[in-house]
Formats: sequence, C-alpha cells, structure tokens
Amino acid sequence: MSQPVYGMRGIAVAPHSLAAESAVAVLREGGNALEAMIASAATIAVVYPHMNSIGGDGFWVINGPNNRAGGIDASGRSAQAATRDWYRQRDMTQSIPFRGGVAALTVAGTISGWGAAHALSSKHLGGKLPMSRLLADAVFLAKNGIPVTNSQANCTQQKLNELKEHIGFADTFLTQGEVPTAGGIFKQARLADTLSAIAKDGCESFYRGKLARSMAADLAKAGSPLTLADLRAHQARLVDPLTTTFGKSKLFNMVPPSQGMISLLILGIMDRIHGWDHDPEGAAFIHAQVEATKLAFSIRDQYLTDPTHMKIAPQELLSAARIDALAAQLNTEQAAPWGTKTSPGDTIWMGAIDKNGISVSFIQSIYHEFGSGVVLKDSGVNWQNRGCSFSLNPEHINTLEPGKKPFHTLNPAMAQRADGGTMVYGTMGGDGQPQTQATIFNRVMRFGDNPQQAIERPRWLLGRTWGQSSDSLKLENRFSEGTIAQLRALGHEVETIGAWDEAVGHAGMLIRHENGVLEGGYDPRSNGAVASF
Repeated sequence: MSQPVYGMRGIAVAPHSLAAESAVAVLREGGNALEAMIASAATIAVVYPHMNSIGGDGFWVINGPNNRAGGIDASGRSAQAATRDWYRQRDMTQSIPFRGGVAALTVAGTISGWGAAHALSSKHLGGKLPMSRLLADAVFLAKNGIPVTNSQANCTQQKLNELKEHIGFADTFLTQGEVPTAGGIFKQARLADTLSAIAKDGCESFYRGKLARSMAADLAKAGSPLTLADLRAHQARLVDPLTTTFGKSKLFNMVPPSQGMISLLILGIMDRIHGWDHDPEGAAFIHAQVEATKLAFSIRDQYLTDPTHMKIAPQELLSAARIDALAAQLNTEQAAPWGTKTSPGDTIWMGAIDKNGISVSFIQSIYHEFGSGVVLKDSGVNWQNRGCSFSLNPEHINTLEPGKKPFHTLNPAMAQRADGGTMVYGTMGGDGQPQTQATIFNRVMRFGDNPQQAIERPRWLLGRTWGQSSDSLKLENRFSEGTIAQLRALGHEVETIGAWDEAVGHAGMLIRHENGVLEGGYDPRSNGAVASF
C-alpha cells in the first residue's frame, strides 16, 4: 500500500498529477486555496479532456476564515428556447438524446465559477495573482501538448463510433484521423487561444464578450437551442452549503440541483446504524451503506430538482427527524429491492488547502464522456450534455422547462471534524459519487484509515457509472470470497469487476489536522497525485 503525502504550507490533490502540480505552484508563490484551485481547474480541463471541459459546470464548497463554510454554484440553466414542444417538433417525445447539438441545451457555468472564486479571493483573502498567471499552465499545455493518458486513449476508442460524426469531435480528439496513442502528444491550439482570451479579458468574456458571440454562433450551427441571450443571462451564485452532522463532526455539501444532499443523507443514516464498523472491507459495512444509499436515492428521486422548483426546502430534508425515519427503515439482515436505474456520469474532483487552512472541495464536469460530443469550431470548447438529464414527461420532477437547472450528480464534500481538523474529499463517477464519498469518509472516521489507505482499499458501486451498463452491486475483485458470499446471502445481486476499476471513481481526500499538519491521498485508479510542500 502507498503512504499518504504530508505537507505543512500547502497541499492539493487531483486525478491528474499536472493539475495537482499547478495548484501547488500557485500556493508556493503565496497564492491561496481559491487561486490554486482556479489554476488546477484550468489545467485539468486541458490534461483530462475526456473527463471535463471549460464547456461544463462546476461546484465549489469552501472552508473559509474562522471555519465559515461557503459555496459557489457555477451550473448553467437550460436555454429559453428549450421547451418540451421544441423537442417534440424534432420528433423527440420520450427523452433528450445524449449527444449532438440538441443535447447541448444548458449554459456552461464553470468559467463563471472561476471568476466568482477569483473575486472572493481578491476581496476576502488578499489574493493578488492575476488570471493570466492562474491560467498559464493550462495555456502552455494546450498549445504545446499534453502526454496522452491510457484513460484518454481508451475512452476515445470506446466512444469513437458514437461520437465521430458529431460536429468538431474528430477534428479535436483524433490525431490525423486516429485515436491518440497513450504516451503520445496531444495538442489543443484553439483551446489554448480561448484560455488566453479568458486570461486577458476575464471570465466575463465567456458570457458577454467576443468569445460569447463566437460560441453562440457555433452553438446555433450545431443545432443547439442556446443563444447569446442565454449566455449573457448567466451568473454564478454564492450559496451556503447544506449541512448535517456525523457524530460530533459537521458535514457540508452543495445545494440542489447538486445531489450533495444525497451524500449527506447516506452518512446521516450510517451514523444511526450500529454493528457495521468492524471491518472496512467487510460485508456488514458494505450492506449497511448500500441500503443507506437506496434510501437516500428514494428521497432524491422524489424531491431533488432545481431548487426554485422544489416543494420542500433542501435543508429540511436533512432534518434529524427525517434522517431518523429513514434509518429506521434500514434492514441490516436483508437487502431491499433495487429497481432504480442509475445514470452514468463523467467528472473530476479536486481539493486544495493552503497555509492558512482555507480549504476547497471542487468538482467540474461535462456529464457523459466528452459531453455532447460537440466541439465549437472557433473556440475549441467541448460543450456539456448535462441537459439530457431533463425529462420530457411534464409530470416528472425534473421535467424540462426554459431557464431551469438540470439535476446534477456533481457534489463536492467537506467536513469540519470534531477534533478541530478539516477534510475535503470527493470523486468522479455519476451516481457513484455519494457512495464513494461515504466509503472513504467512513474508512477514515470510523475505521481509522489514513486517506491513502481508505482510497486504495477495494471499493464497490451500486448501479452504473461511466462505461457500465448493468445496475447490479459491483465489487472490485480484490474483496474476499467470504465478503462476496455474505453479500449474496443478504440478497444482493453481486457482480465482480476489475481489481482497480475506474468504474468506482477517481477519489481524493485532503485533511488539515488540528496541529496544522496536512495529509492527503489520491486514487491509483486515476493518473492523479497529491502535491504538497
């Protein structure tokens, strides 16, 4: 097993080592955690292009001065023209396609989140680094090339037939018409120019400047309902994260349309159940958490949508009485039926903590691998397909409406620990995100693992995430035969997957201990790293 990484003055974790290094370079120059995360977010959009893009959405959960928790919702709304009738007129009556211009129906919000974080940094944390410095690594790598990872090469090959005919995909993600080879060099000249323009003109240019006009024109050519007016109307929102408790620790996650509430519900239910915390790889732990996941997902499917359309306030759904009632339904001896079809997703999670203890939990996504598959001609921006999660059924809680935020699997997690420390943690992986979050959190807080150990142990997934087609309970094959047999005896439909399978996500975790020591773990299933100094 690998050892955790320690630091004293700054630490960052990302699913690609170059993104972690970008963050720590900023911290070494005296930057704060928000500035470091902007740099890391820009770099990861370049070096992990199949997983995320500046054409996607982002969410931030921040532990600020004096343990004041805050957040940034940088997710976009659907186009004003995106009505159910608009899709019916195009012979789409049941669901929105996953790919193409018709799937690119929501504003890409992540750049607005970079701008909001930069403003917060300057106003409240003494941040002085200009955007040109924070995007410098990303611009260099996009222009001069990145080393192709196995993950990028494999994902491009797997999705080639599905995506090669969509506007801009082949010109952008293939090299001379071929899938990039792992270890080769992959350049993104148009993206380099776009990042340079953002560095020069500011994040506002993405929504209200020359860049916005260019993107709106290319979106229209791709068949998207988005217009320049939709881009101009977008703003990131500063929000107070949702919160609950686990023992004497205080947990935080993002407000809807993020499913952060679900991650908090799972841990809240687990905190009320006994007898599962004897073995971090045992059947009792897995069973209890899987059953807690089913209960939490039932709440999600009933209530969670754009917060302006919710019938019950999100924080009310996290009341002690409601969590007590859910926990009372959990049967520790028998698996409940599992009929829910979960959704795949594609995302990156990253974390950073600076010398003053400012901590950031950040997530950025284009939803499915390569998003809509549409790459805008002039800007080189790969646009997300988050809007395909809308339903065209007018009775569905997430039915499509103009100017509505779609349901998001994205959720960045943070904890203020009872011992005075702070923890940020998260993962990619669609509906697997809250499951993996709960797994690594419990392994550290209940079983005493260090972050690296908690992440490296074998993991599981109920349902599907990217690259998966079945909704079984999937266990990495490093679990013992006894654990697998016990789970089957409890009534779970168990399927084994690879020993170090990307299906269970690319997790990461950072801890700032009460004495100021920084500790981190990264996921060897990714190309990630923890960087510190």
